[in-house]
Amino acid sequence: MALKTVERDEKQLVTLTIEVSAEVFEEAVRQAYRRGVGRLNVPGFRRGKAPRKMVEAMYGPSVFYEDAVKISYPDAYTQAVAEVGVEPVEQADIEIMEIGPEGYSFKARVHVRPEAEVGQYKGLTAFKPPVEVTDEAVESELARMRTRNARLVSVTRPARDGDTVVIDYEGTMDGIPFEGGSAENTRLVLGSNRFIPGFETQLVGCAAGEDARVTVTFPEEYHAAELSGREAVFEVHIHEVKESEEPELDDEFAKDVSEFDTLEELRADIRTKITAQYEQASDEAYEDALIDKLVAETRVEIPDVMVWQEAESLLGRMQRNLASHGMDFDAYMNFVGKTMETLHDELRVKASRQITADLACEKIAELEKIEITQEMMDVEYEAFAKQVGKSVEELKRAVDETGLRRRLMVREAVALVKEHATPDATPPEAAAGAAEASPEAEAAPPKKPARKRAAKKAPAKPEGE
Repeated sequence: MALKTVERDEKQLVTLTIEVSAEVFEEAVRQAYRRGVGRLNVPGFRRGKAPRKMVEAMYGPSVFYEDAVKISYPDAYTQAVAEVGVEPVEQADIEIMEIGPEGYSFKARVHVRPEAEVGQYKGLTAFKPPVEVTDEAVESELARMRTRNARLVSVTRPARDGDTVVIDYEGTMDGIPFEGGSAENTRLVLGSNRFIPGFETQLVGCAAGEDARVTVTFPEEYHAAELSGREAVFEVHIHEVKESEEPELDDEFAKDVSEFDTLEELRADIRTKITAQYEQASDEAYEDALIDKLVAETRVEIPDVMVWQEAESLLGRMQRNLASHGMDFDAYMNFVGKTMETLHDELRVKASRQITADLACEKIAELEKIEITQEMMDVEYEAFAKQVGKSVEELKRAVDETGLRRRLMVREAVALVKEHATPDATPPEAAAGAAEASPEAEAAPPKKPARKRAAKKAPAKPEGE
């Protein structure tokens, strides 16, 4: 292999002109002959037994050239990439230039991973939200614990919003029962909106032992097309009305729901846990703000293909995460009021930021001579193995070592940036307000207004049981 020329444009598209020698090409032709002679018919010879010269005489001297190129160009391309010292981010586009018994030359065009130019990365300042755990936050958690440990007790009064009713119901349309329109001993929390609109509100005021007639209209977008937009009448019998009775907030409650003997001990533990959550959230927000500063200090031209690949990866993770929580992707998109076009736009912005941050951190690791030891790799393998329930050996076979090493390098670089950064207690909004009030602000260009979030749409309510 001989690397003849290297061209590189501002979009990180590298064009390599590579020459394959006659000796290498001849060996590839021999291999192509051995693999392909069985597919060719030469009179006077059994299939696969014709000498190469006879095959070439009949089909032409270039009969095996295409297969020989496929056999030989990958090694030549790999060697050339290594010689230039670039990392392709896609499959190369190959163009054969000249070919003959003396060998061949080809052009390989491929986008490569760019190298970032990093500005200031030590001494950065970013907002870190203060950690303030109020008494209200602690009492709110205690209230949630009371609600989770509440019990239902039967009452003789008429049902109110929030009560649980135990009912039988049978629905008809034009006097005819329909599939899925009846059930017995169904528990329904009034106000939960589990049933179609209007059903639950008509049971408010009913008492145990009473019958009620409920008239509703199915929504136009109802999932069962045969019911959409149609009026239905439900005959309902109320067996029980139950209200939620929360336990008293005292030492006995603390003993029942925790390992503590007193309510004050439980309060102290709740405060400790909330503090830890707030501190983690504050640190994550601080790190995110530092990365934004780092991205702003970084110059790099990212190939579109890299942004597309990362955006697709983010979309895949998002879909898997929704599926793991039992959520339908299309239903989620409808709920948040987004189209695939707007989602792709958002993901491309996130992808560009993530790639820029990663490239900046890789450059910092290079400048700071950060090394990832085998011991660090092994610790990561062991932690991941415990998380996914596999052996370290299985993971080492499955996980890309280069990718893992790169992730650890990025993590170490972020830690270095944080180590040399200073947290700022002034919220960005307050700092921006102060800047606008200063005389210097008059000369500053106007800020781009923040993009408004799309209004969230309420999901269609299912019938319930």
